[in-house]
Amino acid sequence: MTRILLLGGTTEASQLARALAEAGVEAIFSYAGRTAQPVEQPLPTRVGGFGGVAGLESFLREEGITHVVDATHPFAAGMSRNAAEACDAANIPLCALERTPWQARPGDDWCHVPDIPAAVAALPEAPARVFLAIGKQTLDAFAVKPQHHYLLRLVDPPEAPLPLPDTAVEIARGPFTLDGDLALLRQHAIDRIVAKNAGGTGARAKLDAARALGLRVILIDRPEVPARQVFATVAEVMDWLSHSARLGV
Repeated sequence: MTRILLLGGTTEASQLARALAEAGVEAIFSYAGRTAQPVEQPLPTRVGGFGGVAGLESFLREEGITHVVDATHPFAAGMSRNAAEACDAANIPLCALERTPWQARPGDDWCHVPDIPAAVAALPEAPARVFLAIGKQTLDAFAVKPQHHYLLRLVDPPEAPLPLPDTAVEIARGPFTLDGDLALLRQHAIDRIVAKNAGGTGARAKLDAARALGLRVILIDRPEVPARQVFATVAEVMDWLSHSARLGV
């Protein structure tokens, strides 16, 4: 019997959850629990961490998991590393449903940086108006440059004071549109954007808006994760699951 653990948190994970439910495949959907009201899923759902590699390995064995699909955010590298180690230890097949990284188009003004500290360093010393499109987990790093005005777009309202003294907060959940992001950037007079290269279509609009307005984008490259089977579409994952189940893997 096939029993899937789907590590979610992305639009693609929700799409895969629907496909699994419609196919009648037994599966568990797992959220990290970083948003107050995650999207409701058509599968049994658990929220929170596993307790590292050992905890995840125990969960896989106790729940009779036969396959794991990592459809977490491309920057959730810790979870992806834990999944690779736990699946290797438990001898359970693992694949990833991963968005293709964004590629620059004619007219884009992108500065690629390897990580958050490099993104901070790439900001100017003179005051600027920055759309900090990186979520809320790593805002502290930008406190060393308090001279800037920062626009934040968050899924949930902040529960504690923000570490940046000059901020504006927009509460919104994607997908976002080009017209909407053009209006947002103009309203706040943004002159540069800091973003993670998450890929996909739901958050691409800010990059298209930046190109249209001639804005510089500081784009953070994805962290390295262990080698694993990677698919770009839900259909490919479903084919992989079906094939490995038939082989008794």
